[in-house]
Amino acid sequence: MTAPVKNGSTGDGEGELPVLTKKDFTSDQEVRWCPGCGDYAILAQMQKMLPELRIPRENIVFVSGIGCSSRFPYYLETYGFHSIHGRAPTLATGLKITRPELSVFVITGDGDGLSIGGNHLLHAMRRNLDITIVLFNNRIYGLTKGQFSPTSEMGKVTKSSPYGTTEAPLNPARIAIAAGATFVARSVDRDTKHLEETLYRAAKHKGTSFVEVYQNCNIFNDGAFAAFAEKDVRADRMLYLEDGKPMRFGKHQEHGIRLEGFTPEVVHNAPDDEGLLIHDAGNPNTALANMLIHMDYPDYPVPVGIIRQVESPRFEELVQHQVEDAKARSEPDFESLLRGPETWEVPAR
Repeated sequence: MTAPVKNGSTGDGEGELPVLTKKDFTSDQEVRWCPGCGDYAILAQMQKMLPELRIPRENIVFVSGIGCSSRFPYYLETYGFHSIHGRAPTLATGLKITRPELSVFVITGDGDGLSIGGNHLLHAMRRNLDITIVLFNNRIYGLTKGQFSPTSEMGKVTKSSPYGTTEAPLNPARIAIAAGATFVARSVDRDTKHLEETLYRAAKHKGTSFVEVYQNCNIFNDGAFAAFAEKDVRADRMLYLEDGKPMRFGKHQEHGIRLEGFTPEVVHNAPDDEGLLIHDAGNPNTALANMLIHMDYPDYPVPVGIIRQVESPRFEELVQHQVEDAKARSEPDFESLLRGPETWEVPAR
C-alpha cells in the first residue's frame, strides 16, 4: 500500500487518497494509433500530469467525439465517454452541470471540434463552463485518411482537394479568444515538458480552459509544424510566453518582441529589455492575446504557452445557484403548475 497524502484538490478536502502515479492512470487497453503519431506524446504527458492534480480517479471524466484523438478515453484509467461526432462539449456540459464536483476533460481534434462540432465548442467556451478542452491540431483529417480539415492551410493538396484548398484556415486559439474562453494556451506534442506543464495549468484553472496542441500526423500530414517545432530550431522559431516577463526568444534569449505602433516587431539581438513587450496573460483586454495569436512563422516566432488567463463567473455555479433559488421559493402543487399562466380553458357549450 502506497503512503497516503491529503487530498486538497476537490470536494470538501477531507480524507486521504493514495499517492497515484502515471501507471495508475494507464488503462489495460492496447493503444492503437499509427506508429510515430503525436497522439502518443500527448497521452503520455496527460498520464504523467493527472497524478499531480491529487484528484481521485473516480472524480475524473474524459469525454471525446470522433477522430483519432477521440480514442483517448480508452487509454486512461478514469471514467470516460466516447461520444458522437462534434458533440463532446455538449455531453461535458450536461455532466458538469449535474455533477459539478467532477473534473471534466474534453478531447477533440481540428476536424471533430471545428467542423461539425464548431457550434458546440463555441458555446461551451462562451459559457465559461469549468472544463478543460484539449484540441489536437494536425491540420488534416487523419481517421478518414487524409482529407483537408478546417485548419489546413490555403492551397493544401489532399485527397478531397486535389487542386489545393480554396478556404482560409481557422485559427483555433483565435476562436477561443473570440468566444471568451478564460484560459487559452498552445503547446506542441514534441515539447513534452512544456506540454505537461501547460496541461497541468489548464486543469487547475477554474473556468473553460482551451489548449491547442500542435500534433504531428506522420501518415497524412507529416512535418506540418516541423519548420518551427523541431527540437533543433524551436528556440529560434517559437516564443515561450511567461506571464510578467519580457517576450524574448532565441537559443540565448537574445531576440525580443516590441510594438511598432499597433504592429509587433522582431528585435534581433536586443541588448536589454527596454521597449520589449511584457506578457500579461491576466489582462481582461484581449488586444494583446489577439495580437499574439496572429503572429505566424516565418514572419514571427510562434507563441506557445498561456496566452490568456482571467477569472469570470462559471456556468455550472450560476445554474446551481438558480436551481437552489428556485427550490427555496414556495412551490405550488402540481395542479397549479400544470394550469399555470400559459394555459387556458375552453368552456363547454
